[in-house]
Amino acid sequence: MHKKKLVMIGNGMAGVRTIEEIIKIAPEKFEITIFGKEPYPNYNRIKLSNILQGDTSFDEIIINSLEWYEENQIQLYTGETVEKIDVQAKQVVTANGLVAAYDELIIATGSESFILPIPGADQEGVTGFRDINDCEMMINQARNFKKAVVIGGGLLGLEAARGLLNLGMEVEVVHLMADLMERQLDPVASSMLKKELEQQGMKFLMEKATVEILGDDRVTGLRFKDGTETKADLVVMAIGIKPNTQMAKNSGICVNRGIMVNDFMETTSENVYAVGECAEHREIVYGLVAPLYEQGKVLASKICGKETNPYEGSITGTQLKVAGVDLFSAGEIFEDNTTKAIKIHNDFDGVYKKILIRDNNIVGVVLYGDTKDSTKLFRMLTKKEDISGMTSTSILQAQDGAGDSNDVASMPNDELICGCNGVTKGAIVEAINSQGLTTLDQVSQCTNAGRSCGRCKPMVSQILAHTLGDKFDASAQKTSLCGCTTLSRDEVVAEIKEKGLTTIKEVMNVLEWKNEEGCTKCRPALNYLLGMIYMDEYKDDRDSRLVNEKMHANIQKDGTYTVIPRMYGGVTTAQDLKTIGEVAEKYNVPLVKLTGGQRIGLFGVKKEDLPDIWADLDMPSGYAYGKTLRTVKTCVGAKFCRYGTQDSMALGIELEKKFERLDTPHKVKMGVSACPRNCSEAGIKDLGFVGIDGGWEIYVGGNGGVDLRPGDHLMTVKTQDEVMEIAGAYLQYYRETANYLERTSKWLERVGLSHVQEVLANEETRKALNERMDKTLSKYIEPWNEAIQSEEIQHKYYAKHEILVGSESK
Repeated sequence: MHKKKLVMIGNGMAGVRTIEEIIKIAPEKFEITIFGKEPYPNYNRIKLSNILQGDTSFDEIIINSLEWYEENQIQLYTGETVEKIDVQAKQVVTANGLVAAYDELIIATGSESFILPIPGADQEGVTGFRDINDCEMMINQARNFKKAVVIGGGLLGLEAARGLLNLGMEVEVVHLMADLMERQLDPVASSMLKKELEQQGMKFLMEKATVEILGDDRVTGLRFKDGTETKADLVVMAIGIKPNTQMAKNSGICVNRGIMVNDFMETTSENVYAVGECAEHREIVYGLVAPLYEQGKVLASKICGKETNPYEGSITGTQLKVAGVDLFSAGEIFEDNTTKAIKIHNDFDGVYKKILIRDNNIVGVVLYGDTKDSTKLFRMLTKKEDISGMTSTSILQAQDGAGDSNDVASMPNDELICGCNGVTKGAIVEAINSQGLTTLDQVSQCTNAGRSCGRCKPMVSQILAHTLGDKFDASAQKTSLCGCTTLSRDEVVAEIKEKGLTTIKEVMNVLEWKNEEGCTKCRPALNYLLGMIYMDEYKDDRDSRLVNEKMHANIQKDGTYTVIPRMYGGVTTAQDLKTIGEVAEKYNVPLVKLTGGQRIGLFGVKKEDLPDIWADLDMPSGYAYGKTLRTVKTCVGAKFCRYGTQDSMALGIELEKKFERLDTPHKVKMGVSACPRNCSEAGIKDLGFVGIDGGWEIYVGGNGGVDLRPGDHLMTVKTQDEVMEIAGAYLQYYRETANYLERTSKWLERVGLSHVQEVLANEETRKALNERMDKTLSKYIEPWNEAIQSEEIQHKYYAKHEILVGSESK
């Protein structure tokens, strides 16, 4: 069957959701190519504020991994900007000169932050809040500067302000209007929100128009229209979005505020469509995800030739959580002489509710502090239900009321549960019954409910409990390994052991995986679990490794790679330095940099040079890409430092040499400090060791990333041998009980410090854990073998050293 060529410009949420829908309808119809301006796979922009606030990591907000694109045979070009659409020749041209022909073209270029066109807006320290790079910029700035000013008191601005507070900055919010979030909240709710945020530490400059950003090269402050000024080290503009339309406009496609589309998302050029924040439908550009996903469903059906209802616009309900305060608004916000209002204002409990009614129909909803009735009220608003027979109490209950909004049995099947993804109660119930779903995670994987902002998860859990009835076990609620199975990680492990399953394919077949090939989430997990269970007997499946592990290098934003050789404890030699320098010169490596883990990284390496570079280095891989021990950071210790009480370098080297290459559920970092001054930051590592007079303090579960967590004091020991024994037992217990991709910080919070201390206090248990650890480590005969698994690299290396391919040692 000849496949039509489908090209999509943009790799964001709306566009990729459209592709998901197309694959569901006609998986073999198109040869799909996607160009993404950013160097990442599709990620959840709704949760950027969670990253900024330290609640999650970037890996956790990726919606579709690189493996998903591979599995669906989608050609993804990251970091590739399309500059021109030739609608006559039906092809697109990128900034790098890449040309791609199309039969059908989807423009999903999204939007960008609107930056005020005022003097000083181009200075260093000024940013929008739209993508992961903006988040990273703010996080980096917060490490070095004190005061931030956020321009814009809407949702995005307040989320940015809350994140900057969490990063330790002093924060002022500048807003043009008299009320915060004036498009979603009336003055009463807005004043309640402002009061709450002030108590959290935010400061506000209301009714201020910024006319200039002060500074020479870097921002130092802002000047307002009334002549007043305020100081600033960082300025974040969060005052709206601007659709990315210039490319379409240059290509002769009709553009107003956005790219103009009809009810089937068709532009004015044949076979060219637009979807998402770049599209303008009936003079409206939508910025919320729910209407964009509605557009995507219509477009997918249209482009696949499936009969579908037209997209006629969306009534948006905004369910938000700003700085810990629940908000919901939909429809009209302000009363007029044609409306009547039902209001509840409980200032003591911080709850405010207002319903606007016209002609016996709800036309507006504002909820502050308690949003549990939002689903029911939004249904009544959108369906224009006649409320003439209802009392104000039955329409709107106080916070402690027990109306039918909490009784999922009374909900009609067409009630919208997940507004972001358009998932109804009926769709969730049908999936639970037909697919045998038993957990919230499985429901989310199957239906998309809760997959975006996550606000609907409590209601989805209630539907799950109601649908399963007596079969529902709240205490047994689990997270399945992935959407391919209903089994949890522990259940999969138990089944593997009981049934003697030894390969990934065997596990999937015997345990009746829904997707017989698995997915990008379960294949790496099963590969790890089988290796952990069978230790030296299991043959690692490199094809089931994550992408960076397959390439033995970290892919960078421009498509090049980073090579980082091992430097035990951060200690190197003159000869190794010479070798690295020679390799850098030979392959024209653009950047040679000291990393945070006390190693030297070669940045900007071409993919085709990786095999030769590793062979020429003739050094073990530092596994900067692996789910394994990354680094052991050390200070110079008692040998050189007058404050040092212990030999930190010797211990660090011994730890790194013993545990390098060890497969773990997630990356592991260690630090060894010779004294409590903690120069190697041992207190924020997965495993940290601090030298004291007469011994070592051991700290566990630390995390130095965005989700900062200080390590917990595990115990104090006297000798280096005891350190090695405890480290081995601790790591093995983590390996055997953690979920795949669960950092030690999250694992420790889940299982409890006291529990781990109790496990390690038992001498026999400790001995058994270390025996299993040693057996596991015995399969890593030669560090280099594990670092270069591909046949091409092995042959180059073995040929250089006259080693027989397949032999286990030199």
